[in-house]
Amino acid sequence: MMKKIKTCLAISFAAGCLLMLSQSVLAQKNVIRTVIIDPGHGGIDPGARGLFSTEAEVALSISLKLGAALEKEFPNIKFVYTRTTDVLPGGATNVRQGLVNRANMANDLKGDLFIAIHLNATGQKAGGWYAKKIVGYKPKVVYTGSGKRRRKKHIQEPIYESYYVKNTRVGTETYIWAADRSDEKSENVVLGGEEGGEDEPVDDPNNILDLNSPEAKIRAQLYTKYFFRNSALLASMVEDEFSKSGRSSFGVKQRNNKGIWVLQATGMPSILVETGFITNKEEEEYLNSEKGQQEIVENISGAFRRYKQELEASKHNTHAAAGK
Repeated sequence: MMKKIKTCLAISFAAGCLLMLSQSVLAQKNVIRTVIIDPGHGGIDPGARGLFSTEAEVALSISLKLGAALEKEFPNIKFVYTRTTDVLPGGATNVRQGLVNRANMANDLKGDLFIAIHLNATGQKAGGWYAKKIVGYKPKVVYTGSGKRRRKKHIQEPIYESYYVKNTRVGTETYIWAADRSDEKSENVVLGGEEGGEDEPVDDPNNILDLNSPEAKIRAQLYTKYFFRNSALLASMVEDEFSKSGRSSFGVKQRNNKGIWVLQATGMPSILVETGFITNKEEEEYLNSEKGQQEIVENISGAFRRYKQELEASKHNTHAAAGK
């Protein structure tokens, strides 16, 4: 009985997805009408920490500036933020519900594009840390055993020296949801797994974020068919703009862990932009500076402009071909 119920739920979910997808595709034929800008983390979830700032606060600042710039250039497009203050979206009190609220907001608004803004971290201490290395040895006498078995022993004791290891990793990377359940791949996309990237644990006792659920698998197939290519297209344009401005770019990557589940849960082309490493001293300063944030905004805006033009050109070519 439960199996039949789950099957019915999956079919119902698929029908809802198809309706939402068809609406999104129609919106895309009208180019782009609604864009969701998602500042990562917030409130009780500060995200990665630097020497003097948090991912949540910097991501919010960049997101608000990005939205303002895009609103000015594209007044006919609606730009919506998942949060505009230091709180989790929808007033959520835990990270899991915050993720669900982000996705629900994007889907309820029938967004044509989802852009999440984040900052990266290496998983090591921000700025750097002290380590030890052996620089030599000195003779030392030690005793082993006790009583009649007590013996003197000569050993070489290592001499240690402390040294500072700077957290040197810098650069950008943009994530899209992994389409590894399909044969369709993009040659410009590589699988994740390198150091860095979003990988926060999410408390999910009710399995709401289960990527292996029937609903998730159905969405995976639909997402791949309709949105994977456009997500990869925009993501590659974002990284191209970063590279052209002189930033180090690690390119476009796929990820399907729960930390960026929101990319899988949004029924539209979706990207997550890692704007730089907050754990590097100089890059944290850049990410917090007016100059740095403005350059990041210009890079992402330039990619969005190119993406929009690409969609418009594709629409024009489709109409021209249909008119023949």
